[in-house]
Amino acid sequence: MTRTYGQSCGLAKAWELVGERWALLVVRDLILGPKRLTELRAGLPRIATSVLAGRLNELEETGVVRRRMLPGLDAGIAYELTEYGRDLEPVVLSMALWGAAGLGEPSAGEAFTLDSALLSLHSTFRPQRAAGVRVSFELRHGPDLTVHAVVDDGQLKVAEGNYAGADLVVEVRGALRALLTGALDPRAAVAQGHVAVTGEPALLEVFTSLFHIPAGPRTAPGLAAR
Repeated sequence: MTRTYGQSCGLAKAWELVGERWALLVVRDLILGPKRLTELRAGLPRIATSVLAGRLNELEETGVVRRRMLPGLDAGIAYELTEYGRDLEPVVLSMALWGAAGLGEPSAGEAFTLDSALLSLHSTFRPQRAAGVRVSFELRHGPDLTVHAVVDDGQLKVAEGNYAGADLVVEVRGALRALLTGALDPRAAVAQGHVAVTGEPALLEVFTSLFHIPAGPRTAPGLAAR
């Protein structure tokens, strides 16, 4: 870390530690668990390998990230968040939710990765709406990207892949953000073909109650051309 704002301020210090380009996205992808350099690179397709290595070195120096040796057949070096780095999780999720309010639907040139799909569920989840609720959802974002979410009395577990016996399977075809902001009614989303569901259709309303993106700007800066 070489940049300094010259201010005795917690926010300034935080930005000195993790404010370099790509740094918070590296932290984002490590929230879900340790990753090898190649796995981090795959989740950040536009980052140069040299830049990624530089960000990891900086995050190690500041105590946010550490290296560990994976055991067994997967032996090799991986990166993981330290306890200090894990304290960033609620910060990153809150920022992700705030940013989601200004997003449009993904365009052809934008990557929507597995980690993005998993963390979007974490950041939009409303545990206060989930007390006493037990339900499972499978979300298919395309032929190569499926995740699932299990809600159990206010607790959320998410993971990659199909979920056997999911209460509702949602095939996402577009306008998911509009559905989660409330701009699109769940019944209209199904009727208009924005999503296809397998299971009890009324559970889509349960899904949009449990996972929600708050209202944001009508058009976020830089999105007007989409």
